[in-house]
Amino acid sequence: MRFSWYLLFGFLCANSAAAMELKSPDIHEGAPIAKEQVYTRCGGQNVSPALSWSGAPDATRSFAITAIDLSVKPNGWSHWIVVGLAAGTHSLGKGAVLPAPADAVMTDFGDAAYAGPCPPAGSGNHRYQFTVWALRTPAPQFPAHATANEIAAILDKTSIGKASITGTYRR
Repeated sequence: MRFSWYLLFGFLCANSAAAMELKSPDIHEGAPIAKEQVYTRCGGQNVSPALSWSGAPDATRSFAITAIDLSVKPNGWSHWIVVGLAAGTHSLGKGAVLPAPADAVMTDFGDAAYAGPCPPAGSGNHRYQFTVWALRTPAPQFPAHATANEIAAILDKTSIGKASITGTYRR
């Protein structure tokens, strides 16, 4: 009986050490997002942030990235959806061109590209969650006109790990 407890303890420790982590020199947890990353219609430069991640499970076949405004109810608002990032990819530079075979998916702005924060004026502080998803599939498919929350739910079903950073912005 004692032996099985040691195995369980070792298994739990090994799995907790493999937790994914997402970092960015441009997006900081709970902090305001710089104008450089803000959508042009809201006075920004619309430059995607630099992101790097580590701790993905060994079974990862691809990565996806999402940027979702969590403050838009009831379905969120997608600002960036990237799928098909090769399993060997562990970062994207600021304003990066996506490496093949990655592809951007149509966001709620109607563009298949990064679209930075741009909440309605006077709507208060909005929370923008950037997430990297480690997937067990090469690239998931989404229904046409899927909401941000539906996309996150599909990614959650096929993910084997994820990590997030949430920044804020208000106009």
